[in-house]
Amino acid sequence: MATPTPEHTLRITPTGTPRATILLVLPLFEEANRTRRTIVLAMRALAADGFATLLPDLPGQNESLVALEQVDLASWQSALADAAATIDGPLIIASLRGGALIDHHAKATAWWRLAPVGGASLLRTLMRARVAADREGGVTSSLDGLQAAAAAAPLLLAGNRLSPTMVAQLGSAEVQTIVPVRTVTLGTGAEAIAGTPLWLRAEPGEDAAMAEAIAADIAAWSTTCGIS
Repeated sequence: MATPTPEHTLRITPTGTPRATILLVLPLFEEANRTRRTIVLAMRALAADGFATLLPDLPGQNESLVALEQVDLASWQSALADAAATIDGPLIIASLRGGALIDHHAKATAWWRLAPVGGASLLRTLMRARVAADREGGVTSSLDGLQAAAAAAPLLLAGNRLSPTMVAQLGSAEVQTIVPVRTVTLGTGAEAIAGTPLWLRAEPGEDAAMAEAIAADIAAWSTTCGIS
């Protein structure tokens, strides 16, 4: 497990006293890079609506000085809980995709999740990307072979060097039930918002309309949770 170190936190605050604080949790691994710009836009929209917003780097993420192969899901869960513990007043944790795998140890007023996904699904996607990259490079690999290699040493998957502990934890990680929580998908209807699955793109993207939809849905959910 990584030794705790100070990590950067992006903060966007409203004018005046915040209605509440929204702590945002990006998707894991390369999906974080593809969605970060849109989430920052959502943070600005939330701040304009009176919310304080925080986007913490966790150990091994973004500008962190900790190597990714030194961390695992448990250390991310602990780091996020520590970040939440520094916040006074009502707190909503808003997680995207694999971020929902690490949000349940933190104490909050409520939770909001967009398209949560299990760890095994994320791991399969990473390993398939490695197999495809190997094939393009003239190397033969397989999911079973990569799984065996990952049990013995850190494994490079889609640009992420993951420890055996991280791979093992991902393989069994499930999104935990917690209340009160609102879970939304992309699409139409009461349990959906309009937007683009940015995590599927090959490069980082931006969806301003989706950012506004995320902010509006979180704001509406906060009211349901008694935050005025």
